[in-house]
Amino acid sequence: MNSPKIFIAVDLGAGSGRVIAAKTDFTTLELEEIHRFDNPGTDLPSGSYWNIIGLYREILEGLRRAVELHGDAIVSIGIDTWGCDFGLLDGKGELIGMPHQYRDPRFEGMADAMHQTLPEAEIYAQTGIKTNFYNSSLHLLAELQKGSPALMHAERLLFVPDLLAYWLTGRQAVERTVASTSQLLDATTGEWAWGVIDALGLPRKIFGEIVAPGTVLGPIREDVAAVIGKAGIPVVASACHDTASAVAGIPMEGTGNLWLSSGTWSIMGVEEDEAIKSPEALAAGFCSELGVNDTVRFLKNISGLWIIQECKRQWEMDGQKLSYGEMAKLAAEAEAFTAFIDPDDATFASPGEMPEKIRAFCEKTGQTIPETHGQILRVATESLALKYRVVYDLTRNLTGRDFSRLHAGGGGIQNELLSQATADALGLDVVAGPIEATSCGNIITQMVGTGHLADFTAGRDLIRRSFGFRTFSAGDPKPWEAALARFSAILELR
Repeated sequence: MNSPKIFIAVDLGAGSGRVIAAKTDFTTLELEEIHRFDNPGTDLPSGSYWNIIGLYREILEGLRRAVELHGDAIVSIGIDTWGCDFGLLDGKGELIGMPHQYRDPRFEGMADAMHQTLPEAEIYAQTGIKTNFYNSSLHLLAELQKGSPALMHAERLLFVPDLLAYWLTGRQAVERTVASTSQLLDATTGEWAWGVIDALGLPRKIFGEIVAPGTVLGPIREDVAAVIGKAGIPVVASACHDTASAVAGIPMEGTGNLWLSSGTWSIMGVEEDEAIKSPEALAAGFCSELGVNDTVRFLKNISGLWIIQECKRQWEMDGQKLSYGEMAKLAAEAEAFTAFIDPDDATFASPGEMPEKIRAFCEKTGQTIPETHGQILRVATESLALKYRVVYDLTRNLTGRDFSRLHAGGGGIQNELLSQATADALGLDVVAGPIEATSCGNIITQMVGTGHLADFTAGRDLIRRSFGFRTFSAGDPKPWEAALARFSAILELR
């Protein structure tokens, strides 16, 4: 047997980051967390920002530890992050200011301003992306309208994973899957949507080279090698958008597959060969983002575990520490179907006072008001499962396809109550796994890009052989159909 190889996945989320070492002989895959760190944003008088320098420092520390542990066995490095956020570079390649967070309020009013210039239907016809507060298009338009010196002097735009890869390698390139979240990429050609860019008045010069997932960007710089203790390691533009990596890392096979990436955000969708840009898809809020292997991820974003995470954070601020396991037990013990919320209501989009926001929503819509922690969590969990059902029905109608199962990956599948509720609400088997879908997708993209695997089918086969999967089977549909009718009525009240 050949000596095992090590592939390094840098996986950055909106709250924390990790450096993962994947050990493989290409028969199975074993993941090892090398370094974990927080990724807190910071609010300043001028807006909300990411500590991009701190993130880069933590990545270097994780790579140093990986080299210390695995040395010459390391094959390559890949980075995935959330989408949309970006940095601007000047002509010398220096960062101009710090990247804003996608929740930065500079987006306010920008959707109306953009649609006055270019109707949303025309933007959607080019990009396949519905206008959302986090789109790069809105944040760049805000910079343009306020006469931002950073935008005025910029020579290149790089999204967060591209910026970090540039600092590692010295190459300025934009990876296609993360660019597709921006509302500035043509979903059909995979190139920049110049019609949108020009209509908004954004400077063409900042939009540079686009590369496909799996592209080897080059070796790490000598300065980086001196810090981490090893030279020549190639950096691969993995599927740099974390959802693209997560979908790549869910080992679907055959036909009839619906997927769910479950975390702070939930994203449900299907893999398609071409973008779906119909008026009906726009009206339903679906997007066509690009994926690995020339696929399109036709999807809809759903609030996800954000609401439950915010409840936990609020209770801890109030002096009540509960683990997620304890919270799940409280929810399971509470009465079913007492009330419902719309997880995607704007009320729940901002942090703070989440339990009270849930109570207020229930009161406003004339429902029983949940009082205990368990009741609040049960309402949130069942409402999320029912929102999955609504999106599932829309997906069937928009694609004209039927589905035999839902493949779910990500940290959210550890919430067994939610996984079972999802199976019951959809009336489908839910195949849960892997938890580390994002890192797995990042890693197999590196393996294909470096020639260690023939294709993504082989990569998904490797994941299937390496991890445990659990199937949640749908139960009695009658109570869930009755709950869906009530839930749908609540949505109509909004």
